[in-house]
Amino acid sequence: MDAAEIRQRFAEINPKFVKRYSKIDDSDEFYIYSAKPLRPCIRINTLKAGVEEVVSRLSERFELEPVPWCREGFWVRGKEKVSTTIEHALGLIFVQEAASMLPPVVLYVEPGMLVLDVAASPGAKSTQIAQYMHNRGCLIANDVRIERARILASNLQRCGVLIAKVTLSDGRSFSRYRETFDRVLLDAPCSNAGMVRKNYKYLKIWGQRRPKKYSRLQKELITAAYEALKPGGVLVYSTCTLDPMENEGVIDHLLRSTDAEIEEPALPVKRHPAFLEFEGESYTSEVRRCLRLHPQDNDTEGFFVAKVVKP
Repeated sequence: MDAAEIRQRFAEINPKFVKRYSKIDDSDEFYIYSAKPLRPCIRINTLKAGVEEVVSRLSERFELEPVPWCREGFWVRGKEKVSTTIEHALGLIFVQEAASMLPPVVLYVEPGMLVLDVAASPGAKSTQIAQYMHNRGCLIANDVRIERARILASNLQRCGVLIAKVTLSDGRSFSRYRETFDRVLLDAPCSNAGMVRKNYKYLKIWGQRRPKKYSRLQKELITAAYEALKPGGVLVYSTCTLDPMENEGVIDHLLRSTDAEIEEPALPVKRHPAFLEFEGESYTSEVRRCLRLHPQDNDTEGFFVAKVVKP
């Protein structure tokens, strides 16, 4: 199908989505890539094996293409499902979308740190953080729902993470631990519009009230996360949606209500310019330093990343 046919197909499934996203990205490329299946992608878990060793093992069955922004990340192509391999069962690899590897890279953790992952399940980013910490320090891996926390704990165990403490709490409650953590990751609950490539259910369930609903929650979560961060620490905020209300709008809220600063990650990643205005709302020019990834930019899901520093 060409772009016009895909746009029409999306409109048949959810006309409100197409109307909303015509203001965000109405390009042919956006629709063409949004209709493509995601490329299977893995991250090698260096807590259990070296990158070269696992690449050598997998190269016998798969074609591997490096992810430019993550040394341990590889797109894979082969007849076998990578999730059914012994390497996956043993925790040598984690099936993880390439764009979602960005937040732990941007977080720049070091061994010995105290790190908080506010919304950690299913554990892709928590396990990535732990491997960058070399299993030294402490990682608080939190989720708000017990069923998600169980999945999180299972993946942490499979990947050999020894430094994680799994907690079950509303992320907003961490505001009481003022200036406690060296690093905080908030991969926030969102409207998931960037995941349409993964499953069309995200297109079907998307509703025009969802960005506004999640934006309120995201502002409360990022405020709590920032309060829990030590001076000199780093907070990374990310979502798998492209709606400015959930991205630039949330960062703008934090910048205007605190002394937070934004740093621009220096990574080999193509991106779209940030929104400085949307639907009559103006955002501070500092949001230009955030990473906004549309599906066509790097052939990934839609994603947003902001690196926040506390002076």
